[in-house]
Amino acid sequence: MSARPALSPLQTIGKLSVATGVKIPTIRFYEQIGLLPEPPRTASDRRLYDDAALQRLSFIRHARQLGFDLDAIRSLLDLADHPDRPCDEANIIAERHLVDVSEKIAQLQALRSELRRMTAECAGGRVSACKVIEALHDHDLCAAGHGRMEGGAMKSRQRRVARLTP
Repeated sequence: MSARPALSPLQTIGKLSVATGVKIPTIRFYEQIGLLPEPPRTASDRRLYDDAALQRLSFIRHARQLGFDLDAIRSLLDLADHPDRPCDEANIIAERHLVDVSEKIAQLQALRSELRRMTAECAGGRVSACKVIEALHDHDLCAAGHGRMEGGAMKSRQRRVARLTP
C-alpha cells in the first residue's frame, strides 16, 4: 500500500479522517457496511483507530477514486486480506471495471459529438428556430447514439463481461 502518514496508536475518527481525506460520515458508513471493521472504543464510546484501519481506509478511498463500486472493493479487500491467494480474481475485477469505464468513455464521446453538432447548428436568433431546443424535443433528430445502453450495446457489453467471468 502507499506510504501514508502513520497514526500513532489508537487515534480518533477525526484524526483518521484528516489522515485519509475521507469524511467522518463516510468512515462510519464503511463501518456499517462492513468494509471497515468496528474499531475499539473508549469508555466514553469514542472510536479509536490503528494503522491497519488507516491502511484499509486509504485502500478504499483509492479504489473509490478509480471508480470501483462497493461490491468490487469488498471483493478486492477480501483478496488483500488473503495475500497467499492467486491474484487472478483481482485482475478479473479490474478488467470488468475497465470494460465499464471504456463504455462510459464511448458514451461520453458520443454525447460530446452530439452536443457539438447541436450547438454548431444553432444559428442564434429566436428559440422557436433553435436547433438545440428542437433536438431536445425530438431524440430522432440526434445524430449519435448518446443515450443509455440499449439493445445491441447492452448485449455486446454482456458478452464482453461474460468472457471475463471465470
